[in-house]
This record gives sequence, structure tokens and C-alpha cells, in this order.
Amino acid sequence: MSAIMFKGERAILHEARTDTPVSTPGTTVLAFPSLTTTVPKEFVHRAAVAEVMLTSWKRQDDTHFAVTAQWPRAHSFFTPSEGGLHDPLIAAETIRQVGSLLAHAEYGVPLGHHFLMWGLDIAVDHGGLLVGDAPASLELVVTTTDVKRRRGSLSQLGYEATVLREGVPVARGAASFSTATPEVYHRLRGRENLALIRALPLTAPASPQSVGRTSPVDVVLSPVDGPHRWQLRVDTRHPILFDHPVDHVPGMVLVEAARQATAEVLERSSMSPLGMNSTFKRYVELDAPCLIEATHQGRSADGGIESVQVTARQNGTEVFACLVTAHTGS
Repeated sequence: MSAIMFKGERAILHEARTDTPVSTPGTTVLAFPSLTTTVPKEFVHRAAVAEVMLTSWKRQDDTHFAVTAQWPRAHSFFTPSEGGLHDPLIAAETIRQVGSLLAHAEYGVPLGHHFLMWGLDIAVDHGGLLVGDAPASLELVVTTTDVKRRRGSLSQLGYEATVLREGVPVARGAASFSTATPEVYHRLRGRENLALIRALPLTAPASPQSVGRTSPVDVVLSPVDGPHRWQLRVDTRHPILFDHPVDHVPGMVLVEAARQATAEVLERSSMSPLGMNSTFKRYVELDAPCLIEATHQGRSADGGIESVQVTARQNGTEVFACLVTAHTGS
């Protein structure tokens, strides 16, 4: 998927409203013209309501949607940077949630069907990510780019999204995924009993400071022999990365691994990505080692941006790749 560029767009907001005033004889009429809540957690594949970023959606036409979201001032995993910026990966998670929301709410994919993520790209403007005095209220302009159906049901969806804060673009992303019925999913997985899959014993974490984290609980890399090589550390008890039981490693775990690997390669614990272009090639199994490798790709022509290529291999096959960019020295 090509690199993401910013361009200004303005979303049409949709808010939960009630038009029925509450009144009794002799009392002042009370009205609640604008109330905010999250979308159903099931629509974004979260078990915890606290992990739902989206607050509303509205179809504008066959390919355009307006979605609203909110980022908390503090989060237990998507923690603000030392410079007081929202974590760019909260933008990635927000854009991921848009796809499953639209698939269920607008394209009729039943709950219980499985989603296979193929790509997730994100680019952010650090100047727009400053944590303010209140949670960040966001508007997302969403355009579907690749809608495919099989036997009348959605089988694949690609989309682009611009995240606006007070009308100003602060992030832009793109994603693509396919869907599968439970029966098809079990055939695709090729495992006899998915319910019996168990993760490998938990491995020792890399130094949190070396990979841009403050707690070893949030580290998803374990050191192995050789520079810039790690084993993916899979902690299925993690309440955010493993929000609910799964039979394979979630895509956001791999994205986080790419972020952490980049922080170590650049030797900057406070590194905040400018962009991450991720490709998911195969399921990453819980019960087999997954090797993460990172290679510095150099700097841009003006020297202001540097990039790191991160790959994941399991059983000798590349399963994931991500190109991470960051400001030089940031």
C-alpha cells in the first residue's frame, strides 16, 4: 500500500440526539440536544467498553461515511509521549475499528464472522496530537475504496480515513480486510481444534526503556542472539492487546512490535512514529516462535526523516512486514 499523504477534508458530524423534551406541568422544559456514547463494542470487536474509540457514524452516500471518535487524555497502554502527544497507535486502532464498524453496521456482516486484516497504514501530524485539557473529540472522513461481495455478502473491504481535530487533519490511514463465515474460517485456519490452541510459555521481556515502554508488562519483544532480532513476546493475559480470547496473534500486537523494534534500532526510547505501513501476510500462530527483525533503511534526502523496515517470520515464512518512519532525532 502506498505512503499516506495529508489533505484537508471536513466531516459531516452525526451525534446521538433526542428530540423529545422531558417536562411536567409547571416545570421548566428540559432537553438534551446532544448526547455522546460509544458505538456498540461488538461492532468494533472489543470486549471492554473502555477500549471503544468510536462514538457515532453516518452514511453519506454509497462510498462515503462520517464517523466520530474520542481519545482519552490518558490510557493504560496507548500512553502519551514524553512531549505530551497522543500515541500514534491510538490513531491506528481507531482506524482499525472503523472497518469492523462499517462492515457490521452498514454492510450487514453478521456478528460472529471473522475478519482477516491484510493492510493497515497510518500517518500522523505530531503538531495535532498534543493532549489537551479534555479528551480529543475527532471527526473521521471515510471513503470505501474496494468493496467486494460474494453471494450477496461482503467478502472484502478497503477504505481510507482522514482524522480531523477541530476541522484540522491530524492523521490519515488506510486499511483492508476480508471476511469469512465461521465454517470458512475454520477451513482457512487449517487447525483441527482452534479452541485448544495455547500460547507458548511467556518469554522474558526486552528492557522496557530500550523499546519505548515504561513497564515490562507492555513489552512484546524478547531478546535473542544477534543485533536487532527478537522473539515476539505473546502475553495472552494483557488486557489491551488481548482484549478477548483469540486463536492467533492480533494484528495490533504485530504493529506494536514494529514500533518497539524501531525504538531500539534508532536508540530512542521516546521515539514517536510519523508513519507505519503494515502488511499482514499470514496468521501468526500463538504456539510457535515468531522472529522479529529490523533493519535501518537510512534517512530522507533532506535528512529529516529516517525509516526502519520490520519483518516477522514464523516457521521460515514471512508473515508480517512494516515500514516505520520517524523524525530524525525525535
